Amino acid sequence: MTLLERVDGPARLRGFTTDELRELAGEIRGFLIDRVSRSGGHLGPNLGVVELTIALHTVFDSPHDRLLWDTGHQAYVHKILTGRRDGFDRLRRSGGLSGYPSRTESDHDLVENSHASTALSYADGLARADAHNGVTDRSVVAIIGDGAMTGGMAWEAVNNISGGPDRPLVIVLNDNGRSYAPTEGGLAEHFRELRAGADGRNVFEQFGLAYLGPVDGHDISALREALTRAKGEPGPVLVHVVTEKGKGFVHTETDDLDRGHAIKPMDPETGLPLASPSGPSFTSVFGREMVGIAQERPDVVAITAAMLEPTGLLPLYERLPERVIDVGIAEQHAVTMAAGLAMGGVHPVVAVYSTFVNRAFDQLLMDVALHRRAVTFVLDRSGVTGDDGPSHNGMWDMSVLQVVPGLRIAAPRDATRLRELLREAVAWKDGPTLVRFPKGAAGRDIPTEARFTGMDVLHRSGSLDVLIVSIGALAGVSLSVAEGIREQGIGVTVVDPRWVSPVNPGLADIARRHRTVISIEDNSRVGGIGSTIAQALRDARVPTPFREFGIPRRFLEHGNRAEVLSGCGLDVRDITLAAVEALAESDALTGPRPAPDPIDEGLYRLAHDARPNGGTDS
Repeated sequence: MTLLERVDGPARLRGFTTDELRELAGEIRGFLIDRVSRSGGHLGPNLGVVELTIALHTVFDSPHDRLLWDTGHQAYVHKILTGRRDGFDRLRRSGGLSGYPSRTESDHDLVENSHASTALSYADGLARADAHNGVTDRSVVAIIGDGAMTGGMAWEAVNNISGGPDRPLVIVLNDNGRSYAPTEGGLAEHFRELRAGADGRNVFEQFGLAYLGPVDGHDISALREALTRAKGEPGPVLVHVVTEKGKGFVHTETDDLDRGHAIKPMDPETGLPLASPSGPSFTSVFGREMVGIAQERPDVVAITAAMLEPTGLLPLYERLPERVIDVGIAEQHAVTMAAGLAMGGVHPVVAVYSTFVNRAFDQLLMDVALHRRAVTFVLDRSGVTGDDGPSHNGMWDMSVLQVVPGLRIAAPRDATRLRELLREAVAWKDGPTLVRFPKGAAGRDIPTEARFTGMDVLHRSGSLDVLIVSIGALAGVSLSVAEGIREQGIGVTVVDPRWVSPVNPGLADIARRHRTVISIEDNSRVGGIGSTIAQALRDARVPTPFREFGIPRRFLEHGNRAEVLSGCGLDVRDITLAAVEALAESDALTGPRPAPDPIDEGLYRLAHDARPNGGTDS
């Protein structure tokens, strides 16, 4: 039996010698390389924290002592040591282990922490609660790394942790010099000085924190000694641990860009992906188009928040590095800085994951939209992302951001529409624009049969019975639903508004001529595009019954995209049945309405205004 096979919980570690712990670290690295290479996931961050996690679990008694991981993607080793090794056979798959801490998996996971820079605030609250309740026999430990210290919320917490009465609280700074890519900026430079042993007081001591380090994050003895000292401190203390992201695996150690931060399933011998490419992704299409736009438009710059390569901006950075700004994990700053750039005559393109734009809502609303600044937001990973789990699904962006006055939202269905809509967005000068698309391959282009007041007609057959309003990347689903409806002898039309918010007023005209209308979107049904269309049709006194299909108001567990969408009722069979039922219910209530002529060329007149939504805000 290997040492790893003997570990059924953290208490087992305390019976190992230091040499055995070092041997265990090697076994854990081999295990991670084997399992994560099969499933994909965050390999590099976890290879870098093997010894640190072992040391934490020998010094502290989890779950009695509270261990909080920021960001949670560096918690794989923690999962292994807390009895979840067998679950790695289904890592990030439906019914398997989450790629982040999960309260449903283990009492050792206190928070489901996958949005960065939050653990110090959780820790401050827990330490204050213990003090309030007179609890003195346990520690609160926040492990913060992978660039999370560049987030402003972390420093708000530091300010409060160090500014109050002394409470025991241990901050472990896992300093690997990186988030996805190497961290830049003044704080990164200061950390480099600390790693080099520069003299003088450091920023943490200036805040009033006790400081220990820097400590070699791959030396278990040194780590245990430093953590034991920190545990005995009566007040807050920071342990500065220096680690190497991707340590122990040739393909991550030699990756100068992101050190294997998040990998797809691959051959561990060659480092090559196991699956052949399924065509260009939405992300790569955006990245290539941005290069062309920037070369044509000297006023265009790109901004990202520690997501240079994942959001597709690496090609632009390689061509025009001075035109790309990486602010670190600081979405709020990114958005207000973009407003300032726009005030100065620059057109910023802010590229972030959909789930992270939530963090900058106030800045988008008050700093960009209120001032009618021409800033373009590009949201990657919109809709269902799947294997990253509930915190990373981009299912709220259209619900949250439709309330912003003057913001125009586009949802491209394929690569050609992404290129077109991105260019239209960057050309818009009268306020902010937003283009959103999902994770994964863009798939085949879906052609336009006709154009109606700025909307693409994707399909029309038979009488004008059912109108399907297809939102973004679910166009393929919409067309399959249309085919299922048509096979039952029911006429069907499919339109793609392209610019989905504000609602194109032409929708009222086309909806009035159909017997029932449905919308299909990979966004929350609550406050989604469907809800807004329904409101617009009521305002226009359109009597046609309407039903929206989208994601229910609940957090979605991890699994592949198709599984998650199906679990939400967003599969072809379920929608087809519901659409036919909706038509029958409408007829039962009101009686069959006379259908317009099957071919109504006047309805589908070719009309197109270059302004998004035809320039109308109704």
